[in-house]
Amino acid sequence: MCGIVGFTGVRSAAPILLDGLKKLEYRGYDSAGIAVMDHHVISLSKVTGRIANLCEKTHDGKCMAGSTGIGHTRWATHGAPTEENAHPHLSNDGRFAVVHNGIIENYIALREELIRDGYHFESETDTEVIVHLIEMYYRGDMREALIRTANQLRGSYALGVLCSEEPDKIYAVREASPLILGLGIGENFFASDVTALVNHTRNVIYLEDGEFAELSRSSIRVFDGAGQEIRKKSTRILWDVQAAEKGGFEHFMLKEIMEQPGAVKATISPRIKDGRIVFDELKALIPALPNIRKIMITACGSAYYAGCAGKYALEKLCRIPVETQLASELRYSDPLIDEQTLLIVISQSGETADTIAAMKECKARGAKTLAIVNVVGSTVAKMADYTVYTWAGPEIAVATTKGYTTQISVLYLLALYLSDCLGLDSGKKAVMIEALQALPRQIQQAIDMNPGIPGLARKYHASKALFFIGRNTDYAVALEGALKMKEISYLHAEAYAAGELKHGTIALIEEHQPVIALCCNPLIMEKTMNNIVEVKSRGAEVLALTYRNNQKILSVADDLLFIPQIDPLFSAVVEIVPLQLLAYYVAKENECDIDKPKNLAKSVTVE
Repeated sequence: MCGIVGFTGVRSAAPILLDGLKKLEYRGYDSAGIAVMDHHVISLSKVTGRIANLCEKTHDGKCMAGSTGIGHTRWATHGAPTEENAHPHLSNDGRFAVVHNGIIENYIALREELIRDGYHFESETDTEVIVHLIEMYYRGDMREALIRTANQLRGSYALGVLCSEEPDKIYAVREASPLILGLGIGENFFASDVTALVNHTRNVIYLEDGEFAELSRSSIRVFDGAGQEIRKKSTRILWDVQAAEKGGFEHFMLKEIMEQPGAVKATISPRIKDGRIVFDELKALIPALPNIRKIMITACGSAYYAGCAGKYALEKLCRIPVETQLASELRYSDPLIDEQTLLIVISQSGETADTIAAMKECKARGAKTLAIVNVVGSTVAKMADYTVYTWAGPEIAVATTKGYTTQISVLYLLALYLSDCLGLDSGKKAVMIEALQALPRQIQQAIDMNPGIPGLARKYHASKALFFIGRNTDYAVALEGALKMKEISYLHAEAYAAGELKHGTIALIEEHQPVIALCCNPLIMEKTMNNIVEVKSRGAEVLALTYRNNQKILSVADDLLFIPQIDPLFSAVVEIVPLQLLAYYVAKENECDIDKPKNLAKSVTVE
């Protein structure tokens, strides 16, 4: 999981590459490097650690001459984060440099073959085989060398390549890993993500698997895997450049938490017209709905927990069995999926490797596929039979917030839409649509109701472990709340179904053990309160999340977080917000790197 960027033009390349890498640092941040070409000479600069180290080493790029170059920020998969393992990698003859996002599955066999042919390796990475293959196949025709190299590779890769024989060109190659071309005036770019491009251009081309591009300062030419030139349409990026900046907040994560009312409104409002849910992009699905016997939701991480929360609304309103399964498990499980299955695939980036693999497996078995994604033109979006975008805007912090809440919002909309298409009448459609329209306002209320969260963070930040409990939708939200806590604060945090306490997990409760109890469903309030009493009697300190004016909880909880009164079927979008803020302030108390937590990357493009 890495970020790559490339530039060719008349301006100095190094400062532009460094700026792009800063925007991509969320994709990898244990080492970084750039290669810049000046006439026919490629110069290299690499560091361990953050992009700031590379800026310091190169004096913000001023000490590297040249107007063509490539850059890379790394999250280690093969080899430790060292300068030797950092990208770019050079060929033995120094004529070629390569940056790579992805994983080469057959690199060991290729490495052994190349060593036998006399090539020597400077790194432990899988990537270095690529640059030596290009050197081996190059006979004055760069396109032919790239085609022959790609034919040898198995796995996923987005490549940026320099050739000293062609000093004003860069090459970009894609296979199962995101890569976007940026069209400028007298200059052109490539990058793993549009956030690295929007400071310079909003006109982009999305490369497809098996395609590669030749970029000069005056043109971009795209070719298929056989080397035939193809025409590609450009896309205009519509969101504002400032959307990718902090906007005065200390961290991107806090900014993105605060953006959730607007993001959820942007996701919901355009899809409610004249009192009905409208999905023009799903009209072709309607004739197939009567034959759907099962809905399967698959995803990874927070997207999976969004599916767990949305499952309740889908089942209740559509009366179709809904299963949730982690994509990393589904892809290897020989699943019972056929043409009567609707597979809902959820991914913020649309490039999650396990999710893509699970999707391919289920499509091969006949399932109809519906993708919920945030990134237009992503792999998941293009693979799916039907695609619904969340319109969350760019999300920079590694730990998702608005990505998660907009995904659940789409699932709520989808539940009402499908039930309407199936002719099911709950008798409360108008009330439910009003409840959905109220969600953005209620998210803001949940933020405003909890000014004491920083104080609670000071109380709980030194805990050895935090346990989250809940029932039904509350349990689904507890899973995401615990994940937020562990991924940015590094505290041990686990979610348990409250009804399962007696079946083993209550053995973990001891004096002063913090337990965060989610109590937002009036229908099962008494049951959850009994679970709170159980842990309190064993010495636990309970922080309860509940709706305002819930008098019953006051007598049993030590501390309280609040949300407004809300339909429990749609409560997950609002419930999670105080837990996101709690995780944020606990991490801040513990002086953690909140936007870039250790060992994690935003877009998991390898298995």
